[in-house]
Amino acid sequence: MNNIVLIGMPGAGKSTVGVVLAKRLGYHFMDSDLLIQEREGRLLHEIIEQEGDEGFLAIENDVNRSLQLERTVIATGGSAVYGKEAMEHLGKIGTIVYLKISYEELQRRLGNLKDRGVVLREGQDLRGLYDERTPLYERYADMVIEQDGRTIEETSRMITDRFR
Repeated sequence: MNNIVLIGMPGAGKSTVGVVLAKRLGYHFMDSDLLIQEREGRLLHEIIEQEGDEGFLAIENDVNRSLQLERTVIATGGSAVYGKEAMEHLGKIGTIVYLKISYEELQRRLGNLKDRGVVLREGQDLRGLYDERTPLYERYADMVIEQDGRTIEETSRMITDRFR
């Protein structure tokens, strides 16, 4: 259990913080969205378009629950929390850190959700997605880091301080 698993909304900074955090700790870095794309040979939004939301979530759950890593910072996709088996597995192999971002900050950071490969049900808007996922992030988190007003360095330093 020497991995750090970053969860949170798209745009919360999981990948960016993850790279800096891995450098600070001397860990490896792995972005599960990139692993999904590599395994499937398609971009996230292509997988969602071709397989549908449920098909994508099944693929994501399968990829995340099969991870066998050591001393790695793992940046998960924002929808990883829908995969119960994956989240239980990630909790066994690492400490789950929720990078929490306010809805207002999220609106400022995000562009087109579909282009980002975000699982968004028919008729669901960003607010609905935020309200749906927030309790899931909080349920699985071992640690919550408030992102609003913090730089990448500040966030990574806060996490690093708790692991040293």
